[in-house]
Amino acid sequence: MLRQIVATVYGLAFVWIGIAHFITPRNFAEIVPPIFLFPMFWAYASGAMEIGGGLAIIVRKSRVYAGRFLAVFLVGVYPANLYMWTHDVPYNGTTFGTLGHIIRLVIQVILIAIALYLSGDLERFISRDDTRTD
Repeated sequence: MLRQIVATVYGLAFVWIGIAHFITPRNFAEIVPPIFLFPMFWAYASGAMEIGGGLAIIVRKSRVYAGRFLAVFLVGVYPANLYMWTHDVPYNGTTFGTLGHIIRLVIQVILIAIALYLSGDLERFISRDDTRTD
């Protein structure tokens, strides 16, 4: 029951931010590192992936794959956050200080951990670690 509640709240948050990619795509395109061409494409594509992943994590039958997908997705989009940090790029008119970027990084790690918890991989990893004998 707890896992379903967490999955629903987590998934709806992804859907909400994914929709924001379509409502204000320029905000997201501005933080795409220049090495990635066509920033508007990446803004829309990442929004679509967030909506799809968010919906899939809520559904119990697709949760394992959705959790893995979202964990990898969160690692994959971190370069945008890192680019914001290293180049002082504002998001929606706001420039974050070092502490703000560190908090964003910690949140990203927590979101990855939650995705792996929802997929069941976090428990499998922890239980494998407990069975080791050195």
